[in-house]
Amino acid sequence: MTYSIGIDVGGTKVLGGVVDVDGTIIATCRKDTPDEGGGALTQTIADVARELMQDHNVECVGVSAAGFISADRKTILATPNIKNWNGVNLHAQLSRKISKPIAIENDANAAAWGESQFGAGRGFQDMVLLTIGTGVGGGMILSHSLFRGSFGIGAELGHFRLIPDGILCGCGVRGCFEQYASGTALLRHAREAIENDPKAGEAFLSRTNETIEDFSGKSLTLGARDGDPIALAAFVTLSAYLGAGLASLCAILDPARIVIGGGVIDAGEILLAPTRTAMLELIPFSGQRPAPEVVSAQLGNNAGLVGVADLARR
Repeated sequence: MTYSIGIDVGGTKVLGGVVDVDGTIIATCRKDTPDEGGGALTQTIADVARELMQDHNVECVGVSAAGFISADRKTILATPNIKNWNGVNLHAQLSRKISKPIAIENDANAAAWGESQFGAGRGFQDMVLLTIGTGVGGGMILSHSLFRGSFGIGAELGHFRLIPDGILCGCGVRGCFEQYASGTALLRHAREAIENDPKAGEAFLSRTNETIEDFSGKSLTLGARDGDPIALAAFVTLSAYLGAGLASLCAILDPARIVIGGGVIDAGEILLAPTRTAMLELIPFSGQRPAPEVVSAQLGNNAGLVGVADLARR
């Protein structure tokens, strides 16, 4: 049997996996992301691939990374958290180091493809993946194909404008979706709830043994499961914004399924149930049209690795 390799490049680690045709990871290799990025990072990716190829019959290698990838899927146009990689023709550099066909893909696109083929999006020709963590990432599968846009940088779902003249985003625009529906936003919503109800806030912080500056999303999830009013209020606010964004996506794309991944999905139905309600209230022609299912992702942190390994085969 021949396999493909998927390599997921992040700001702190380079994780590679040997993946079979069913999306099962049968071996992994992890190395730290070099602080200097650039050529050192490209070499680390090659080292991970070579190590995995030693014991497995590999036909191709896929690499996923955050950032803008050129339309020909060869050049890293811009990446937010890796040094000295902007404008790098990663395909050419890796091809000189690895004697296998190579595919390069945006990490959220790769995760969307992984979920569409092996996870929560299986069997749906039109689906959207949203990954909710520090920011909001996204990918779209339309008519069974991965949507990339004319210039290769489509489906940046965290950056459509949700609130006119809203909070300034790192992309330079005010009011982006991720400023209201991300894990970072969840923490801000909780701080606002504490300010609005200091007594309940004091009870929440005393329970977590944290301060208003350093409490975590995990604490909010645990608190919400226990019925803590501050934690629940934060999730209600997050869900309202998330549902509003999903309603807008439905008006444009009309997907059959929306898959929610990322760290915030650990809250499960605490997040999903009110999100569905908000989406259905705000979707155009509500009650007169079909609406997509909104479900949890299934592949977790492996979605991008599995997805880009499969894309490399195609």
